[in-house]
Amino acid sequence: MSHPASSAQALIETYIRAKDENRPHRMAAAFAADAQLRMTVKTEAIAFPAATEGLAQISDVLVRRFGQRYDNVYTFCLGTPPAPDADAFTCAWLVGMSDKDSGGVRVGCGSYDWRFAMGEPRRVQSLEIVIEAMEILAPEAAHDVLDGWLARLPYPWCGAAQARARAPALDGLAPVLQFLAAVGS
Repeated sequence: MSHPASSAQALIETYIRAKDENRPHRMAAAFAADAQLRMTVKTEAIAFPAATEGLAQISDVLVRRFGQRYDNVYTFCLGTPPAPDADAFTCAWLVGMSDKDSGGVRVGCGSYDWRFAMGEPRRVQSLEIVIEAMEILAPEAAHDVLDGWLARLPYPWCGAAQARARAPALDGLAPVLQFLAAVGS
């Protein structure tokens, strides 16, 4: 289904594709020039600054620097997309990726809290990201996690129950699977 480029869903999808596909130039189609990013990281397996101000800096943190370290990125918003004219939206997320240096796989989860500017052009005004867990798996898990699981989920919107049901049976995923179970559908 098509949705206007300034709908809440389209703005979220533009961000996800910009990050996952390492396309920082696309961030201007999602974020306001004076946007704010806040991050709460509840794991030592990954690091981000707690606060970032402005489109250029947000693009640097979430796309450029992220893309220097990770590839094969799949990010999913868990649940149903927001109404087109939503001024705010909160959802859980799931991400999987490979580490360019080690070949290891990372799978994480948390929540997004979006706020959208209502004027034109409509853009993301602020984003709060909470990283609840980020699990590090051996390179041998790459096929099962990336090809066998994440590449087969509906992208970028997926139900938590569907993501959990299709997950490979790997011990290292336990915290993520517990999160998915708590999120529910």
